[in-house]
Amino acid sequence: MKSVFGSRAARVAALTAVALSTVAAGSAVAQGPAGFGPQTTYGHNFSGGNWGGYASFGSWTTATASWTEPSATCNSSNNLVAPWVGIDGDGSSTVEQTGVATDCSSGSAVYQGWYEMYPAAPVYYSNAVSAGDKFTGTVTRSGNSYTLVLSDTTKGWSKTTTKSLSAKHSSAEAIIESPTDSYPTIPGGISFTGVKFDGKTLASTNPSSLDADDAGSGTWTPGSIGSDGTSFTISRH
Repeated sequence: MKSVFGSRAARVAALTAVALSTVAAGSAVAQGPAGFGPQTTYGHNFSGGNWGGYASFGSWTTATASWTEPSATCNSSNNLVAPWVGIDGDGSSTVEQTGVATDCSSGSAVYQGWYEMYPAAPVYYSNAVSAGDKFTGTVTRSGNSYTLVLSDTTKGWSKTTTKSLSAKHSSAEAIIESPTDSYPTIPGGISFTGVKFDGKTLASTNPSSLDADDAGSGTWTPGSIGSDGTSFTISRH
């Protein structure tokens, strides 16, 4: 499986060369910290990949998840993490995804909403985001047309983008990802709720759990799925 920028070293170097893209009418564009993309390696309980969370294989048409944007403490300017929801990428070279990035390149945490139709560059929204904001993301496909919705229900803004892409439709997932393999400190981890694929609870879709590597010194591991079948917390170990 190809990584988001071809290799770990290339992903780090790419932080200095982020492209701008055009979004749907009425949306603002802002420069973001980096690109995201496919899982570098996949499989049940894989440790050392660039994705952490749950993924379910199959040709899904809708993926939705909610989370509260965590408060992050930067340990270095290389720290970067994003919770997101999407379709594809685990077993394919395309991903249709939306979420929020926490970027520490300035020395302190900067939060930005974004979407990406990988392999195209990510598009970052200029709408204000703060730690503690509650988000819901949904990706829906109809044929090769994708509608990506990211809503900050705390601040009351929502972005909807429709794009076309010829994709494999291999999976659906709720994920945290660091293209730099370097995470800030997030006490208590990151919790997802309301995770459903095609309206089915995450637990009922035979999901695989994915462990994300943290610079080789730690692992972000998803906990068990909650009794509601739609929630889990991923934390560093």
